[in-house]
Amino acid sequence: MHLHETLLDRFRTVRAHTESLAAPLSAEDQTVQSMPDVSPAKWHRAHVTWFFETFVLERFAPDHRPYQAEFRELFNSYYEGVGPQFTRAMRGLITRPGAEEVGKYRAHVDAAIAVLLERGAVPDEALALIELGCHHEQQHQELLLMDAKHVLSINPLRPVYDPACALDGDPSAPAAPGLGWHEVAPDGPVEIGHAGGDTFHFDNEGPRHRVWLEPYAVADRLVTAGEWRAFIDDGGYRRPELWLSDGWHTVQREGWTAPLYWAPAAPGEWLVHTLAGTRPVADGEPVTHVSHYEADAYARWVGAQTDDVVRLPTEFEWEHAATVDPGRGRLHGLADTAWQWTSSAYLPYPGFVPAAGAVGEYNGKFMSGQMVLRGASSFTPAGHARPTYRNFFPARCRWMRSGVRLAKDLPR
Repeated sequence: MHLHETLLDRFRTVRAHTESLAAPLSAEDQTVQSMPDVSPAKWHRAHVTWFFETFVLERFAPDHRPYQAEFRELFNSYYEGVGPQFTRAMRGLITRPGAEEVGKYRAHVDAAIAVLLERGAVPDEALALIELGCHHEQQHQELLLMDAKHVLSINPLRPVYDPACALDGDPSAPAAPGLGWHEVAPDGPVEIGHAGGDTFHFDNEGPRHRVWLEPYAVADRLVTAGEWRAFIDDGGYRRPELWLSDGWHTVQREGWTAPLYWAPAAPGEWLVHTLAGTRPVADGEPVTHVSHYEADAYARWVGAQTDDVVRLPTEFEWEHAATVDPGRGRLHGLADTAWQWTSSAYLPYPGFVPAAGAVGEYNGKFMSGQMVLRGASSFTPAGHARPTYRNFFPARCRWMRSGVRLAKDLPR
């Protein structure tokens, strides 16, 4: 099979998966925007289509004609090099095009991409942009689930996305074993970042470089809902000494008393809203939908009960622990349950240079005011993440499926 055919198969598979994720949502579900961070599902479907039309078809398909010229602004997210964008916080006010029309837009662009690839002799730059577009769409597949969950959660009827959905926690999760630690003693500087080569990676995963790590340990599992319940019961959300200053102000301003989607059911009992419906919290499942502020406060709370310096791992410790020899602390089995907060600010690696043109705005322009998460979540499409993957969000955010893995210092 030629490269063009392989890429076309991948393109079609990714595009079909987006539609399957949107299928349980009504046209009304796909139009609503429940907060500025959330985008309507139909906007996600249209924006990823806009990416292919703008960065591939406009440049490499001479006979291409825009499906609708106004879409260039309406579905532009943040690419200043392309032109103006419709206000992000007002995306939910756009009733037209409707969800059905967005489907026609997707089909139009899909057909044009297929024609381009089937012609052969496509420039390498175009092939690279199509591959980037597939990974970009996978990112939005996770965002679609995150956003749909938030949209449905604010409805007092607690509508269900899909009662058979198994992506959003395990109500029958058994009690977790006691927390164990993988001790890691780096022997000098360690290599961090993607090594390049033929395998895909986002630009922010490189260049590969050396960092110095002191001996450390990472927890062998994620923090559980039951352990988080103990944090709540001990006044974790009422004790300012546990919180970063901005975090404490956020707790007070937002009235946080538990993770997002938790609601009190009875004294000491909690319900959680999931894509499969609202149910009791299972103590054995990993806690999810917590912010960096909450994760940091929890680590301080645990550390206050021990003689150890308990904290969140740095992103370099996380990556190193995830890639060392399995006998020395590989993070088995839990890297795909929830994104895991690190203590690292989202900054460029030494030697990082954004790509030329508007596509260079993809990651680099956001390297300020964000914290790094590592791993993946059950919402992440299969095969999309890797140990070097750098996810990032502001410290206040918690509508993504984010959890906590603890770390601690070891004696030098």
